[in-house]
Amino acid sequence: MRPFISCFAPHLNDYVTLRRRLGFQFNVQAETLIQFDRFAHASRHEGAITADLIVAFATSGNVSEVFQSRRYQVVCNFTEYLANFEPSTPLMDPRFIRWPRQRPVPHIYTDDELHRLLGAAKKISRRHPVRSATVHAMVGLGAATGLRISEVLRLDRKDVDLRTGVLSVVRTKFNKDRLVPVHATTLNVLRRYVELRDAHYGEVASAAFFLNLRARRYSRHTAQLDFWHLGRAAGLREASGTGPRYHDLRHSFAVRRLAALYRDGLDLQAMLPVLATYMGHSHYSDTAYYLTATAELLGLAADRFANFVGATKEGTP
Repeated sequence: MRPFISCFAPHLNDYVTLRRRLGFQFNVQAETLIQFDRFAHASRHEGAITADLIVAFATSGNVSEVFQSRRYQVVCNFTEYLANFEPSTPLMDPRFIRWPRQRPVPHIYTDDELHRLLGAAKKISRRHPVRSATVHAMVGLGAATGLRISEVLRLDRKDVDLRTGVLSVVRTKFNKDRLVPVHATTLNVLRRYVELRDAHYGEVASAAFFLNLRARRYSRHTAQLDFWHLGRAAGLREASGTGPRYHDLRHSFAVRRLAALYRDGLDLQAMLPVLATYMGHSHYSDTAYYLTATAELLGLAADRFANFVGATKEGTP
């Protein structure tokens, strides 16, 4: 984890250490606190933490309401800890920046949109081809496997078997490990990336599979920022407002797999737990959230129902 550098650095460091000793992974929250730390440092803030500083950080940049709420809540939780040492710490209203009642509508990528995204990834940095190859491989892996962005970034070299094409996904959202086999075409992309990565960086201290230009593990913030630039380059989002997210690759993967099951005539009730296991869900009902009703899915479902009705009528005496 990158070191804290603001006037809150000692308390931030102790807070993250405490949360992890209590058994929490605390990776996403720690990254948010690092961003807050950098924001406070860049603002040249000194002295006690203030409500204005917290709100300014939460609403800074072109981010969604969900992201603003997540930032705000993480820092508010930190202030509850900080109040034990700094009596002047303000009491924050947890409802000041509320979590939107509705989840964002997932964007299901078309084949053309995925092609444009991957094409934009190859050109994201003409000055540093290794960066383009890294982003291209990360986006392609997300689209081909439905991995969460945190799972992609957490992959170590030892977790990627380039011979068998099996990924060891560890320390997931539900503290469970799983094996994820990848398609041969995806494996070829990973192999080409490794060749370029090793030729460019050589021996490095980081165990991370995907490396940034400093030969360190990609942070979630940097990966999301790169994906924001990709969305603009591919014509999928404007400079302001919301747009397709990396997490939508996971939605798209689930929908595509369900459509493939329909086309193959397989028993969906039997196969849904298999898909849930592949995606790392504790219950297959969690996977159902990703199964957005696209036109293709509705058409396939309608065809299957029509065939069922037709077969029933034929069997009626």
